[in-house]
Parts: sequence; structure tokens; C-alpha cells
Amino acid sequence: METPLSHLAHLEITAPDVEASAQFYEEKFGMRIIDRVDGNVYLRCWGDYYRYSLVITEGPEASLGRMAWRTTSQAALEAAAERIEATGVQGSWTAGGHGFGKAYEFTGPYGHHMRLFYEVEKFVAEPGFESTYPDRPERRSSHAAAPRFLDHVTVAASDVRGFAKWYNDALGFRVMAFTELDEAPITVFSVLTTNEKSHDLGVVLDTSSRSGRVNHIAFWVDTHEDLLRTADVLMENGTPMEYGPSIHGIGEQNFLYFREPSGLRVELNSGGYRNYVPDWEANTWKPSEGSNNFYKNGAMPHSMTESFPPAEGFTATEEGASPEMKEALLNPYAKQGRG
Repeated sequence: METPLSHLAHLEITAPDVEASAQFYEEKFGMRIIDRVDGNVYLRCWGDYYRYSLVITEGPEASLGRMAWRTTSQAALEAAAERIEATGVQGSWTAGGHGFGKAYEFTGPYGHHMRLFYEVEKFVAEPGFESTYPDRPERRSSHAAAPRFLDHVTVAASDVRGFAKWYNDALGFRVMAFTELDEAPITVFSVLTTNEKSHDLGVVLDTSSRSGRVNHIAFWVDTHEDLLRTADVLMENGTPMEYGPSIHGIGEQNFLYFREPSGLRVELNSGGYRNYVPDWEANTWKPSEGSNNFYKNGAMPHSMTESFPPAEGFTATEEGASPEMKEALLNPYAKQGRG
């Protein structure tokens, strides 16, 4: 079954202090504020082809407001809506919004808000921002840390394989890989894609009762050297690195994690494979094989298990599960009253 989706078009995130987050993305990370509309701030990566890559809206907590995907055609948009509703999920049509046309909006079975559209405003650089490369939407940023593209989003859900199956069945995402604990057949991570990348959607296991959470949002730079330069520039300007630089086994991307002022985790990627195999069968990795850190030479900080908004319970990561999460998953009778 072919996917009706083309790629991730933009993300909407919430932040208690919109201006503080916007200032971080612009001044420290090198994105460009392109619009301000009704209190929302729209930012773009210099290489993205649509008007904006990220929208920051006001909210009481750091969270993923919505992920927006472009379909392959107008007919594919209509077909996607039919397929979604055939699963029992009911969405709604809108006339469109800032920079995009008619859209179908729904909340997936694990609580994540989604927007699908085909009509979109292509970015045209203002005078002074034109590129000498005809295929680039604007000139390369002169900011040393600036990402080229929006890359992916990794969310949290109570059932990783159930999440992957629904997005595969309903929207044709290719399921590319899983991570399963060494100690037991418990799946804690999966990656899915709409195209040839290793993933533009990830999902980690979440034992909290709060649905629709996000683990991180991610951007892309061309080379490993660009990624290292970003780490240097961010640290020199007061942003500590949470994890990395290193390389994931799954996807084979170089990675770097840090936080923006709301507390939301941001990842930067470079490298990685391209996969065009139409009948690809997802491999199941073990953390001991280096699913997260392929070098297997550095411990992931416990802070990486935090997803957003905050909630009681444990969240896995690409690497696997924390000792606390493993104890809860592997010994469900440890708590008094269970038996």
C-alpha cells in the first residue's frame, strides 16, 4: 500500500514564554523568524521549501501542539481522510491556515494532533536573501549553527508496536526498525518514514497515563562537521549539551541533543542512510547492539527519559529503558496489591 504522505511539513510546539523560545531558535540556533501572527511565531530553516518549519504558540507547558504532513496530491489528501475514518478515528476539514490550504485535522489513537494538507505556500526569498543556487529557497545562513531542514519528530505512546501498526495501516508509513529490551520481548522504540529517510517519525514507550506526549523535535545539517560546530557554538553561548555528539545505530545518524528555554528537547542530525526498498522488513534491535549509541562507549543521561508535557510514569528512549522502567515492566508484581 503506497503512502499518501510526502513528508513532514512543519511542527507546532507550545511554550510558556513564546518570546524566550523564539529568541533561542533565532539567535542561538540560527533559524529565522519569518512571521508573527496572532501571538504565534513562525520560524524557518534556510533550506526548507515552504514558508516556515516551526510554529511556537503560547501554552502552560512545553508540548507538541501539532505535527503537519504534506500529502502527495489533493486526491491523496482525500484518500488519507477516508482511510483514517475507516479506522474509527474522526477528524474534521478546515479551509486552511497561515501558509497552507484545505486541511484534514485529527487526533491519532495515541493522542497526537495531526494536520494533513496538499496546498502550501512555497517560500520565495525576499531581496537580499536570494541564493546563487537556483534550487535553494534562500541563501545559506551565515549563522554557524543554523539547521538546513526540519528533520523529524519523536513522540511517546503507551504501545510502540500498536502505534507503528496504526500509522502504517492508516497512513502508509513504512516501519523501519524496532528496539526491544535485551531482558524481555518488550518493544520500547520504533522509527517510521514517509520517504527514503530512515525516519521522519519516531515513537518511544511511555508508561504514563498522559497521551499525546513528545520526546523531541529534530533538525538536520549537511555534515558531521556542521553538527560539531553547532555544539561548539551553542555551548559557547550558554546552552549545555544534554547528550552527544555520537551516532545512532538505528538510522546511522550523527546526533546531538540539547534543550530550548521551555525545557523541550531538540535534536540535531547529520548523515544517516537512505532506504528505497519497497518491501523493507523492519529489524528488531537490542540496546546491547548499539541501537541508540552505536559506539557503545557512553552512558545516556537519565534526563533523556523525560518527555513533554511532564507526567508521572517512565518514558523509554532509542537506547532502551531506564533501570526504574525496566523494574516496573519486568516485575509487575513488585508493587503491593498486585498478584
